[in-house]
Amino acid sequence: QVQLVESGGGLVQPGGSLRLSCAASGNIFSIYAMGWYRQAPGKQRELVARITRSSSPDYVDSVKGRFTISRDYAKSTVYLQMNSLKPEDTAVYYCNAYLQTTPWSTNQNYWGQGSQVTVSS
Repeated sequence: QVQLVESGGGLVQPGGSLRLSCAASGNIFSIYAMGWYRQAPGKQRELVARITRSSSPDYVDSVKGRFTISRDYAKSTVYLQMNSLKPEDTAVYYCNAYLQTTPWSTNQNYWGQGSQVTVSS
């Protein structure tokens, strides 16, 4: 069993900052990628940022220059530092890990429980 536990969401004023964390634990053989998605009311879930061992991080255009994704490989943890937050960043943010549970299994997606981020004055 794999668990992704998120922390760090909340309410912040426009222009403020928040940091999300997500720790993966359980039956994990290898993590290929970790990332963050978000879903605003009435909208589809979208990829915000993703990081792998072998390539530069990817970001959706709307957060480039404001959000930074990082990963602590020893702790199987991924972070999302969000600066200069805007009301349109308001959404539920979900942690994602694309990983193998055994050496002979294929990579599969696992999800965190979701963290509400609200940007409002």
